[in-house]
Amino acid sequence: MTKRPRRNHSPAFKAKEALPAVRGEKTLAELSQKYDVHQKQIGQWRAQLLEKAVDVFGPASPDAAPTVDVKTLHTKIGELTLANECLDFERSSA
Repeated sequence: MTKRPRRNHSPAFKAKEALPAVRGEKTLAELSQKYDVHQKQIGQWRAQLLEKAVDVFGPASPDAAPTVDVKTLHTKIGELTLANECLDFERSSA
């Protein structure tokens, strides 16, 4: 038996397969046979589609965006600027 090389499917292909599974137009077995992909894989894509459908209609959860502490960033910029100026001064005096 020969091994088939691993395939990476595009998001568009996954959506094209998962949508009929969500709608119930065809069974997983029919979709599997039509697109030559394992039934379990189509089921996983269907679950991902249903799980992330909420994000399409509403804003992402606040945990998704990292919070930025501007004061800490300004402090770090000041420290780095001072260190850079000290190094420039040492080079010019040497």
